[in-house]
Amino acid sequence: MSNQVVQFQPAVENYGSRSLTAADVRAQVNLVQDVMREVMIEGTHYGKIPGTNGKSLWKAGAEKLMATFRLGAKPRVEDMSQGGEIHYRVFVSLVTANGDFVGEGLGECSSQEDKYAWRAAVNQKEFDATPENRRRIKFTRNNGDVKQVRTNPADVGNTILKMAKKRAQVDAVITATAASDIFTQDIEDLPDEVVAELIGQSMPRASAAAAAAVQQIVPDDSPERAAALREAEETARKGAAAFNAMWKEWPREKRVLVTDQMTAFKNLADGADARAQDEADMAQESE
Repeated sequence: MSNQVVQFQPAVENYGSRSLTAADVRAQVNLVQDVMREVMIEGTHYGKIPGTNGKSLWKAGAEKLMATFRLGAKPRVEDMSQGGEIHYRVFVSLVTANGDFVGEGLGECSSQEDKYAWRAAVNQKEFDATPENRRRIKFTRNNGDVKQVRTNPADVGNTILKMAKKRAQVDAVITATAASDIFTQDIEDLPDEVVAELIGQSMPRASAAAAAAVQQIVPDDSPERAAALREAEETARKGAAAFNAMWKEWPREKRVLVTDQMTAFKNLADGADARAQDEADMAQESE
């Protein structure tokens, strides 16, 4: 990280109702880029899309940009739940300190999304004891498989709401700061199959073929794989920040032992963060 000083940027309301000049636009773009280079951390505030030069803005990065431009978020929630499905649509309006409207984002999340509707079975006994219409074997891209059972929608209700809000907030920040040429919209929330398809379309043919060949390698059962899976699961239960920190420290040889279980680890981390937030909210309400 360099010691370059980021130039002061006026708050959004200081522009008033006038149109921005080319110099204003350049200053805003430069500020976003400076914040990304000097303040944001890859893996915490944004992520790189594998196989491309694109970057995905994450919630923590969106909050940094909101602080930079002195913007506040005003969410508006639509409960679209029905028939046992938990489904929220959230609009997030961004406003200045004076309450002036700057922009708005839209996000939705549903318990019918694959990663919330299903979870990895705790063990073989749970899988066998689950009714056939509430269990499945999901085949992965690397010729592996995962035994899954249906998730109780009530267990992920708070996670669904927070995820919808996060998606709307990231969308609002990218739109209001005109940063879509720097960041994409939250590819971390897309299913693995969709991400893989996007990567395949954006990579040169030779690189795509090499990546596909790598994905065909299925880690053999071994003490090393078992130990890595245990460590990853235990860390994921501590939340996304702990898991990301662990992942950065792992060498590539260790990562490939568990990549087929990344969706399950992400769900565990999301659940841990949601529970921690619930406990914090309850503690605050009791004060």
